[in-house]
Amino acid sequence: MAGPCLVAAARGRKKHAKTDRSDARLMRELLQGGDLSESWIPPEVVLEWRERVRLYKTLLDQRRMWIERIHAELFHHGASLPEGQIASPQTRDWLNSDTVQLTAAARQRITVGYHILDATDAMGLPLRKDLERFARRQPACKALTAAHYGIVPLAAVVVWAELGDCRRFSRSLQVVRHTGLDVTVDQSERHRGRGYLSRQGPETLRWALFEAGMAACRATSPDRAYYQAVKQAPDGKIAAISMARKLARRCYHTLRAMDPDMVYAMPC
Repeated sequence: MAGPCLVAAARGRKKHAKTDRSDARLMRELLQGGDLSESWIPPEVVLEWRERVRLYKTLLDQRRMWIERIHAELFHHGASLPEGQIASPQTRDWLNSDTVQLTAAARQRITVGYHILDATDAMGLPLRKDLERFARRQPACKALTAAHYGIVPLAAVVVWAELGDCRRFSRSLQVVRHTGLDVTVDQSERHRGRGYLSRQGPETLRWALFEAGMAACRATSPDRAYYQAVKQAPDGKIAAISMARKLARRCYHTLRAMDPDMVYAMPC
């Protein structure tokens, strides 16, 4: 796939896009010469599971957003709690009692928030079970889970669905760039700004790899020494991102080494 601006470098000295007829002729010549990269279209079954993992990620985002709203409402009324305790039954019982003083509008907003949390749990938990059940039976997902610490069944489905056919990548660095975990640097002469993530790839894939990278902080992780070394230099978040890049490369090699027919084989 290409556009007139993307293939401008092949035009020669005059690199800017010219006319429709000239652009069409240039792209036709590049296509006939095999100089244009091909676009990989996933099989229909991969698209189906990709939509499911993205739906689950959307439900998680909605749940986290309403937890933050409830947390902010309690903070404004002097009843701040850690976000991890907002959804607990003990917190709900405490808010329903007369111990905490809330206005009628604040109590209504919190009640609506808890109703939405219940709705997202009612839809998200069965969906997660379906994803994990599929991962335990699909050959490529099973290989990812067995080979890499931190890649749980849910993360395996995300990597399998979002990464796509690894044969279209010639090296693992391209996979890191595809995920959007590569570092982009702005530099002008002697001034160089701090690097930042490009975030150009699938958001769900970055989320799954980051969560898997966080597992390296556990004592049983084989990458714990590397995680601790990076954490002591900058911080824990950068350590998890570094582990996510490592996992992206490892998943690439695992999927590329498999039989292509087995990568997208459907369980019986």
